[in-house]
Amino acid sequence: MARGVARVVVRAADAATRLVTVLLGTGPAAGRERISEAELRDLVAANTVLDPVERRIIDEVLVAGASLVREVMMPRTEVVFLDAGLPLAVAARLVRAETHTRYPVVDGTPDDVVGFVHLRDVLIRPEGDPCATIGELTREVKRLPGSKRVLAALTEMRRERHHLAVVIDEYGGTAGIVTLEDLIEELVGEIHDEYDSAPEPVVVGVPPAVDGRLNLADFAERTGFALPAGPYETVGGYLMASLGRLPVTGDEVTVPIGPHAPEGDLGWRLRVLELDGRRVARVGISAVPPVPAVGPDGGPVGVTATAVVPASRAVPGAERSVSKA
Repeated sequence: MARGVARVVVRAADAATRLVTVLLGTGPAAGRERISEAELRDLVAANTVLDPVERRIIDEVLVAGASLVREVMMPRTEVVFLDAGLPLAVAARLVRAETHTRYPVVDGTPDDVVGFVHLRDVLIRPEGDPCATIGELTREVKRLPGSKRVLAALTEMRRERHHLAVVIDEYGGTAGIVTLEDLIEELVGEIHDEYDSAPEPVVVGVPPAVDGRLNLADFAERTGFALPAGPYETVGGYLMASLGRLPVTGDEVTVPIGPHAPEGDLGWRLRVLELDGRRVARVGISAVPPVPAVGPDGGPVGVTATAVVPASRAVPGAERSVSKA
């Protein structure tokens, strides 16, 4: 069903693009290669052909499409790269253990991507030279800057019939990869194919845990409270910046109280539940309970002290939580 919705939205986006193109022929923006999002919204609002549902879909597509490719890509640390010199027999064993359908092919280093191969290329191949390598099956791969907008990238990849693109960072290196499915998911919600595991159940309210790769905008939408902005794009990046070091399982950071925190609470506590190598894979979320002034014996009970992160390593609005003996 999700794929059907995706097709409807993509068609709606295409229709909107064609509509705008026609309108631009006589409108005030005619003769310009690009128009602003505000102008595009005005053009759509002024058109009488679109019904309310189409207008809502286009509006949502524009909002989601403003995200950057680097925010939805798979980072290079999680990409399965195949070396061009890898024998086909060895590559076949490797891809059978994976769940992807397309694999970037490199010449020695992930920063030198020479193309990609499809799962079918490796597993369904005619009998031939036993010394054949992955490099002989390599197809051309598209490259996109990480700063490109999702909607523009989707339009470009569909027009050029590319299903996979290598994302390039500002230094010219490989930042990760993005698929056509990734871009569509950003616009219409997550799409699951036959290789995906079952989706997590939808949780009403603040979820008990989230993926460390979740970007800040999606985190705020899912939890109802926002993390401070900084030199990072994901929840895991926020934790790493707040701690000032590589996280370890059990690390905690306290986020100041937000409008959706239960009354009387001190804020939200993020806890590193799971690591994948050096990356934060799973983050627990819980409300920080009120601290009793005194206990039955006249002393503090269940006190949790919050140590402010030193300014040299601090992220604005973040505190580290440490147990008080």
